[in-house]
Amino acid sequence: MVFHVRSVASLDFGFSMSEPRQFIPVRIAVLTVSNTRTLEDDVSGQTLADRVADAGHALSARKIVKDDIRAIRQVIRDWTGRDDVDAIITTGGTGLTGHDVTIEAVRPLFEKEIEGFGTLFHMVSFPKIGTSTIQSRATAGVMKGKYVFCLPGSPGACRDGWDMILKAQLDYTHKPCNFVEIMPRLDEHLQRRKA
Repeated sequence: MVFHVRSVASLDFGFSMSEPRQFIPVRIAVLTVSNTRTLEDDVSGQTLADRVADAGHALSARKIVKDDIRAIRQVIRDWTGRDDVDAIITTGGTGLTGHDVTIEAVRPLFEKEIEGFGTLFHMVSFPKIGTSTIQSRATAGVMKGKYVFCLPGSPGACRDGWDMILKAQLDYTHKPCNFVEIMPRLDEHLQRRKA
């Protein structure tokens, strides 16, 4: 299901720490990277889609793509070029096996990498799965003024990534700071080039 809401980039984000903030829905696309999943059995993608909707955000797009660098890049490039997408969450392909290529596909596209995302994901994951978290290469970055978050393919990892990190950081009311409040400024370098 696709919802249309006003662009986050068009909103005025002036505020002070003492002023209450109103929730702003973010338009989020969910990409599952898998050679075997379909929309009918994509539990991880559905987990993210459900959480996006439950949090009051808009699900702009949802797709499954094979573990193929070119195919993953094509979807990411298409979605970052769309006006109705503010953020992308991928699930799958962040491991260490030969077919895990999401990071190789996406990281070179980042204009800025959010290094702390992977660190925080490991901190959240460690109490639940211990040292096994080391096998995940969860990462995030910014591309064309949009956020791209890469989570592992398990439903548990998607729950942890959303519930413990993204739910708060994609909520404009979260203080002291969040990803939403700086969205209008993510592409400042691109705007300077146009000027």
